[in-house]
Amino acid sequence: MQKRFISSLRNKSLQLLLAGGILASSTTAFAQKTTSASPYSQLGIGQIREDLLPQYRAMGGINTAIRTLDGVFYNTNPSNPASYSAARYSIFDAGLYGNYTQLKSTTKSDNTADFAFSHITMTFPMKKFGGISMGILPFSDVGYRTSSQEGINQDVYNKVFTGEGGLTKAYAGWGVRVYKGLSIGANMSYLFGTLNDFSRVEFPVSSGALNPQRQNKREIQGIIFDYGLQYEQPLGKEYSLTFGYSGSLNNDIKERTTIIDTRTSPSSDPDNQNIPLDTTYMSDRVSRHLTLPLKHNVGVTLARNGRWLVGADFKYADWSKFQVRNGENRLRKNYGVAVGGQLTPDRSSLKYLNQVDYRLGFRYNKTQYFQGGENINDMAVTVGIGLPLARTSYSTAFSKINFSAEFGQMGKVSNGLLRERYINFNIGFTLNDRWFRRNQFD
Repeated sequence: MQKRFISSLRNKSLQLLLAGGILASSTTAFAQKTTSASPYSQLGIGQIREDLLPQYRAMGGINTAIRTLDGVFYNTNPSNPASYSAARYSIFDAGLYGNYTQLKSTTKSDNTADFAFSHITMTFPMKKFGGISMGILPFSDVGYRTSSQEGINQDVYNKVFTGEGGLTKAYAGWGVRVYKGLSIGANMSYLFGTLNDFSRVEFPVSSGALNPQRQNKREIQGIIFDYGLQYEQPLGKEYSLTFGYSGSLNNDIKERTTIIDTRTSPSSDPDNQNIPLDTTYMSDRVSRHLTLPLKHNVGVTLARNGRWLVGADFKYADWSKFQVRNGENRLRKNYGVAVGGQLTPDRSSLKYLNQVDYRLGFRYNKTQYFQGGENINDMAVTVGIGLPLARTSYSTAFSKINFSAEFGQMGKVSNGLLRERYINFNIGFTLNDRWFRRNQFD
């Protein structure tokens, strides 16, 4: 009995230390520069990241009609808050994101790679009152660089346009079962972050001239709401069919813009480049309201408890009313479809590979971007696995490491556009446990 108590206490302490450590580091991690390398991230408010944990990204991004992936253990699903009502254990989930991007035009190509902290979420069951969830998620990224070489007489200089920054979403939500298989839920989120666009003239280091730079600094914040529902219908003892819907209204957020003109000294040292020496102009901060798109997502999944799950999602977002900046093309409506699934050969097997979750998916999006007379389409094949970790007889904890990879392409080489091929990697650590259960002793 004493051994069981000590082991349980040790496990809880390690879990809380892990959660506290990742939570403490998340403040710094989310403040880092963007990991985006997409030229299309300069449009709107950047490249939208979606509210997807690695286990859902591995299945093409399906999530709207998912309650539990295996019929037993719930995985936090912020994309549809109605799913919180399926939680039976306290869940902690945190992870990292990385990417490798290849950009190609008709004349040149470039490769980039980066990584960052991706998410931290916690979900708690409330018994007959459903479940609650909270967390921090990336909302969008801006990260691009374009340049052109020009000259005056015999003097050659570069015109450079770069962007960096991102928006983060801190959310809290509640989901509850209202009638038999019907559940509803809602999230309230605080959106915040800074997006920076720089335009700069770079003279040769040997010229001794200062480089003029203009910074367009956009500070964005606001409260947004989204909601969802799910209906689960058992089909016999082993199978279940689930329908889901999630969406959001035309949420309004505030943007405060400041224009700052500076001069920087040319340098061949990358660590000392583009450091402002003085400020020649700073505008008053101008505020305006931005209207985020009306969104609708519908999905369906068919599952055999403990063995497999397949599903499909259909997504729609109307960006046509979003207030773009002066000179920027209007955004359009976004349509998307995703299909995917998961297979677990035999969860009760003594062979480890039979206990692993294998995931596969595909997604296609007609994005809201329209450039050079072309719709910018995004498509990807996704794969992933869920690796269960060893359990002890003295703990109710069930941990899993989830990996996902997205192999995709956005845009194409035509009409002056860029083709973006990418590999996105995600890794997440998931812990299910009864954190607030009183210990019982025989």
